[in-house]
Parts: sequence; structure tokens; C-alpha cells
Amino acid sequence: MGIKFTKMQALGNDFVVVDAISQVVDIGRQQARRIADRRWGVGCDQILLVENPSRPDVDFRFRIINADGGEVAQCGNGARCVALFVRDTGLTNKTEIRVETAADVMTLNVLDDDQVRVNMAVPRFAPEDIPFIATNRQDVYDLALEDGEIEISALSLGNPHAVRVVEDVDRAPVAEQGPMIERHQRFPERVNAGFMQVCDRNHIRLRVYERGVGETPACGSGACAAVVAGRRRALLDESVIVDLPGGRVQVQWSGNAQPVYMTGPAQSVFEGELKLTL
Repeated sequence: MGIKFTKMQALGNDFVVVDAISQVVDIGRQQARRIADRRWGVGCDQILLVENPSRPDVDFRFRIINADGGEVAQCGNGARCVALFVRDTGLTNKTEIRVETAADVMTLNVLDDDQVRVNMAVPRFAPEDIPFIATNRQDVYDLALEDGEIEISALSLGNPHAVRVVEDVDRAPVAEQGPMIERHQRFPERVNAGFMQVCDRNHIRLRVYERGVGETPACGSGACAAVVAGRRRALLDESVIVDLPGGRVQVQWSGNAQPVYMTGPAQSVFEGELKLTL
């Protein structure tokens, strides 16, 4: 069975994007892992399936499958790619596009120069909403790891995030502590682990160890989570530049019950056809 796809990237976070409206698509867990494999498949951090919506007030639904074959509910960089994909393939000519995910409804605004502004929805902090095992809601939690205790902020933007403040992101123990945080027993659905360096009140540097993927060049929801965590800790102002290994996004959050907005680029890389014979 052949399935047409587009390889896309957003700050080096790469995706196999599939139109599941114009063609029949059935990708199982093992097939997803093979597609994502960089030696045996196309290679990607995540597979994005663009589908017909299940409700009348949105334009599309998109599903997100990690490189390990597991499905997740949210992806900010992927959302920017989806916005350009549905326009480039003629599925829509709108510049404001509403899409549903397993977590929420996102509004995507296509701007000039392949920039997309994404409404990432309102962050959630209650432990049961993340989910995170804690007695009370706090802005900072102590988290015991194998190599000692660290401080994190925990929140959800449709997917769970743990954010740690570090002095130098280049020397942060991402490879060592990222997997420990991701699979910590206090995060029953695992978690994306962010390591944030605060440069000034309008600028941070960030590395993210994504659940089911590992460290990636960029993570859109991780960038938003880091800014929210920094704002909650009175370290950042409303508009923040986030520098990730793959590039830069702009994140805005006015606080309280307001949505987070992220603006950044996306790009199509090449098109191809998958032969699913697993």
C-alpha cells in the first residue's frame, strides 16, 4: 500500500505529514516506528495525520504519533507544519485555520514568510490535569532523581511538561536527567523535560527532552511551557524570545486564564510515497 506524504520541519523538529482525507491511511504502532526510523524509514520525530474534523466548528483534525509509535495529544511545532501543509496541498485557502487535537482546539494563523502564529490554549496547573502526583498545586516542586533532588515547574499545554531552570543550558544534564524526568513515577503519562536558561526577562535559551522521542532540536509546546513556568516564577515578562538548538520562536502569555501564543517558522522539505509492507 502506497501512502503519499510530505516531509516537513519546524526549527529542525521534523515530521512526516500525511493527508488522511484524500487517501485511506492505516498506520499501526510498528509501522509508525519503522517510518520514523532514520535508517530504515523516512526518519522523523513525529508523524502527523491530517483528518476530517469530528465537529462542525473546526476545519481539520490532526493526530500526532511519536517516533516510538505512541500517540500524543499536542505538538506546537507540528501545528505550524500542519497549517502550511493544508494550504500548500489545497485542502484550504484560509489564513486562519482551526484544528482539533486529542487535547483541544487550536487556532493557527498563517503569516508572511512561512511564519505561523499558534494559539496553544490556556495552560493547566492542577496536578490531576497534568497529570502529576502531588498533594497541592505549586509553582515549584521538588523532584527526587537517582543523582539527587532538583526543582521543577509542572504544567500541561495539552501534553505534560516539567521545566527546570539551569544556569547554562549548554552544560545542562539533558542526556542524563532527561530520561529520568520523562519516566519519573510522579508523571503517570510520562513528561516532556525542559531545561531553561533565563538570559533576561524577555529572552531564554531552552533544550527539551521529549517523551517518546528524546532530545529534539526544538519543541513548540516546550517553549510555551518554559515561558509560562518562568512567568509563574516572576522571572519573565509577557513577551519572550525562546532560542532552541534548532532556532527561535516568540512566545506571549499575559497570565491567569489567558491562552499562550507562539509564533515561528515551518517548511516543507520533500514529498514522497510510503510503502507500508511491515
